[in-house]
Amino acid sequence: MDKSSRLKVALQKSGRLTENSLDLLARCGLKYSRGKDQLMCYGENMPLDVLFVRDDDIPDLVQQDVCDLGIVGLNVIEEKRLSFQTRGVSPLFEQVMVLDYGKCRLSIAVPDGTEYKDASSLRGKRIATTYPNILARFLRERDVQAEVVTMSGAVEIAPRLGRADFICDLVSTGSTLIANHLSEAETVMESQAAIISTPVPVTMEKQEWIHRLTMRIDGVQQVKESKYIMLHAPREKLAEIRKLLPGSESPTIMPLDGAGDKVAVHAVCRENVFWETLEGLKGAGASAILVLPVEKMLA
Repeated sequence: MDKSSRLKVALQKSGRLTENSLDLLARCGLKYSRGKDQLMCYGENMPLDVLFVRDDDIPDLVQQDVCDLGIVGLNVIEEKRLSFQTRGVSPLFEQVMVLDYGKCRLSIAVPDGTEYKDASSLRGKRIATTYPNILARFLRERDVQAEVVTMSGAVEIAPRLGRADFICDLVSTGSTLIANHLSEAETVMESQAAIISTPVPVTMEKQEWIHRLTMRIDGVQQVKESKYIMLHAPREKLAEIRKLLPGSESPTIMPLDGAGDKVAVHAVCRENVFWETLEGLKGAGASAILVLPVEKMLA
């Protein structure tokens, strides 16, 4: 297979999405080797190569058709989209699907002891951020005039350096804010990982692999919390027991040999199965309850 027919996927070189993204691709069946420079992975069993780049370069690489796909946070996608619009450039990359990791939020944070009622508290203040376009839109929509101080990093120390009164930065656990004597005041945007694709038409061969990859990713995400439950149930309690199965579709009901008053119930539960769930099922008359992990699933 020639190089032009291989999919190129851009990932964050280092950061909160890197390991989860590589794990996702591995769970989709990708076996890869990494080059000496550590900036590229070569798929050994799939025509797919992974490029490791700065996260804010990923939309550009996909926009310019250097990479066919990119995995990046919604915050970066939106900031880049607004940046393109500001420069009069149409953002042509397309969002393919949202992924179930990398969840965080872009929030306004204030120094401890500072009063914050709502966005009006930002009026006339300086706000440091690495997301100036998203913040500018947030302020514009609330008719608030404030100075946006653009920084490339270390936003959380801007108030202590006297460069800003407030900050607008990504928050996950909030521990970084606490360490810098800041507190979260208002959410500007919710974010998580997502896949974007090139606007340029690709070959049928690449289209097929993109379809297969996204189908596998969907299957991986479906089974993340899914469990396969098998149990025995009295026929007269079947309706009650079906209601207790968390997030399940139509379960498989099978007669038990030599037990006309009981059936076997098999179901895929797409929500977490807690001990309380099992206790509820047992209390409703279920027995021989077995819970198994689901490794792969295609709808």
